[in-house]
Amino acid sequence: MASPPNIARPARSWSPPAPVEAPTRNPFKRYWRAVTDDEASWGRRLLVAVGVPFGIAVGGLVLGAVAFAVYAWSLLPETPDAYALARATQSQPTVVVDVRGERITQFEPEFREWVPLDSIPTHLVDALIATEDRDFYGHGGVDYQRTVGAIWNTLRGDRQGGSTITQQLARNLFPDEIGNAGTIERKTKEALAARAIERDHTKREILEAYLNTVPFLYNAHGVELAARTYFASHAPDLTVPQSAMLVAMLKGPNQFNPVRHPEAAAARRNLVLRLMAEQGVLAPAEAEAYQAEGLDIDLQPQPSTYSAAPHFTAAVRRELEDWALARGYDVDRDGLVVRTTLDLTMQREAEAAVAERAARLQRTADAQWGRGVPRAALAAAAPPPPAPPPPGDGGMSEAEALAEVRADAALWDSVAQSVRRVEAGLVAIQPETGAVRAYVGSRDFRVDEYDHAGVALRQPGSTFKAFVFAGALQRGYGPEDEIDGGAAQGELDDGTTWTPAGGSSEGTLADALAYSKNAATARLTQEIGPHRVALVAQRMGVESDLDVVPSIGLGTSPVTLLEMVSAYATIANDGLRREPKLITRVETASGTVLDTFGGAGRQALTRRDARNLLDMLRGVVDRGTGRPLREMGVTGDLAGKTGTTQEYADGWFIAMRPGLAVGAWVGFNDQRVTFRSKATGEGSRTALPVVGDFLLRVQDRLPDVAFPPPPGQYAALDFDPDGDSLLVSEADVADLTAEDYEWAYGEDPYDPVEVDVPNVERPLEDRPDLRQPPPATRRIGWDGDGRRTDDARRTDDARSEPRRAPTPRTPPPPPAPRGGQSGEPVVIPRDAPPPEPTVRNRNNRGGMTAEEMIEEARRRDGDG
Repeated sequence: MASPPNIARPARSWSPPAPVEAPTRNPFKRYWRAVTDDEASWGRRLLVAVGVPFGIAVGGLVLGAVAFAVYAWSLLPETPDAYALARATQSQPTVVVDVRGERITQFEPEFREWVPLDSIPTHLVDALIATEDRDFYGHGGVDYQRTVGAIWNTLRGDRQGGSTITQQLARNLFPDEIGNAGTIERKTKEALAARAIERDHTKREILEAYLNTVPFLYNAHGVELAARTYFASHAPDLTVPQSAMLVAMLKGPNQFNPVRHPEAAAARRNLVLRLMAEQGVLAPAEAEAYQAEGLDIDLQPQPSTYSAAPHFTAAVRRELEDWALARGYDVDRDGLVVRTTLDLTMQREAEAAVAERAARLQRTADAQWGRGVPRAALAAAAPPPPAPPPPGDGGMSEAEALAEVRADAALWDSVAQSVRRVEAGLVAIQPETGAVRAYVGSRDFRVDEYDHAGVALRQPGSTFKAFVFAGALQRGYGPEDEIDGGAAQGELDDGTTWTPAGGSSEGTLADALAYSKNAATARLTQEIGPHRVALVAQRMGVESDLDVVPSIGLGTSPVTLLEMVSAYATIANDGLRREPKLITRVETASGTVLDTFGGAGRQALTRRDARNLLDMLRGVVDRGTGRPLREMGVTGDLAGKTGTTQEYADGWFIAMRPGLAVGAWVGFNDQRVTFRSKATGEGSRTALPVVGDFLLRVQDRLPDVAFPPPPGQYAALDFDPDGDSLLVSEADVADLTAEDYEWAYGEDPYDPVEVDVPNVERPLEDRPDLRQPPPATRRIGWDGDGRRTDDARRTDDARSEPRRAPTPRTPPPPPAPRGGQSGEPVVIPRDAPPPEPTVRNRNNRGGMTAEEMIEEARRRDGDG
């Protein structure tokens, strides 16, 4: 066996193993190590250095594109499409007519004069394309290269638009859907709409639509109205410089307005001419010659849409827009025919009456105020001083600018005239239907567009007292009842006590209303409760929020004139409430009826209460504060009420005659400006003449009839001391909740509390009936089986019976169907089941008494 070789091996030295670096999870460190790895080749390091950022960028762009696509897709339902463009450019106006079919106005888009593209000068189209969209014929609605450039320049501080002509068209046609805000949403909608327009319309159609809809200030939309407004010319006759001026305004109509900023406008126009030369559509020599010409502006502002009754049509449009929105119609473009309740003959007479009487009152106000008005009102109406210049600009300081404005006597005189301008409103309503026959919102719509008839909220003063006396009649008072002389007091929310100033509460209710006694009204308000006054007012037609305070009966809660006239129309209509009606029906252009307006009314007052209240309001005109109406020569059966607020800030008068209720308000826009004396500021001196003038103009066309007479002597009305006519029908029982009852009466209907009985003295003598014998009154009740009975009873036999005084009582809960003996009230809690039928003796056919029935039964039993 061979021995192993003898090999000499070198000695090995021991060393610890090299540490292994843990892999990092930070991607940026990993990327940096890969780029700086000396052992890797240069090619690999370069690939990593460039490829990773490129991949991240591409991935980000893809994700961003997907996210933007999803966002744009979500905006599609809100974006106008090509069909909407067709409707916008091929629309028909909505025509508004009066009760006889006479045209009042029409609702239409702002652009009204459409000019075919063939009639528009070629140089105007060339100027537009050269300035606004050089690649108009090359893109599909959106110029992506220009858009990216605009974004880049905007990020650098030089803001640019980048919108094509098609995008601008979409924005002009649909300002509400797209808007003008500089947001991503707006630009996205604009681009989507432009793509839809380009997909379904030719370039010529787009140019024609754009040039006929673009705005140019002064109510001018489209090149035809722009030519008339700035050059007193027409679109086909526009010269090259004129066309360049109109195109120059497109970048900013206010900034480059040739009337207010002629230098900036001329510079911009010259830029347009130079761009036309650069694009080759105009020779350089011609461009220079045109640049040397002046602007030659001949301003002819275009009037806004004409309306024979502007405030009325504004109210009609508000109602019509709500109707159209719910049914998918376009008020401006769908060619509807809106038939209204307005009588243009009455409307013209109403406007003439307001204009004439307000002019007289204006002379009175000017004489009282002279050249001055309250300082606070003047300061509120004055224009603000110019903004101070930036520091170091060398201009005036803020204090110097304010001093200069204050030193301008002509400016302050103009402001003072505006502040002390007398304003007025008038509304006339047909009570039987609620149809609004006349509606005047101000003296002159061109001077003051604010609607003082249906929008302005003003304190109604004593015209609100009608609701107090209506509530008193419901609670059992009579017109000839006398109130004691006690003073009314009420505790306010701040703990203080309110007491009406001046006057006595003594006298009858009829006299208190005729002579507008504040103390008596306040006492009645305290007796029946402010909440009940508010509820009665709302049932009769007042829809504004009311301040339920002790002074509510004196008219301290603001309301509109339309509401008050509507409430008085309820009185004139035997207590039947009809909502004010502006529109009767809406039709298509071919006559197809789309919808009708109006419906059944609601009995807000019983006929007894309404006719008694109307008779009391007759006394206002015959012998009270409304007597000047008769002195003016107004004829017919008249009733009404005057109203005046503190310091004579507001004057009111509302009159009623058969077939018409008409009211007027007179005052100033700023309530700090008032008439300065009782002789000139009371409602009988301000608003009453307006109503009287109107009635004098139209009374010959009104029916010569009288209102139904009052029920006659109050003692003959089967007075029930526990009765209450707040609820006038069984339907009201279901409509009135316990909360409503508690709000009106101030108590829980199921836990009534003792209240003070009205302290009145009722006359024992007959109330004289000056008109005709009262008709038979009807007493409605329920018999023992719960069935309704109408027991007609003559009032003649009851005339000799003295009026019985009421006994102290607890107010009843909400009435329920009556049971027990016919006509006798029975207190039944609300929500209680119907009464069980009582057992009736079917043998009692002869009207025998109970004793006779018992005797007859005994006799029959004995015979059997």
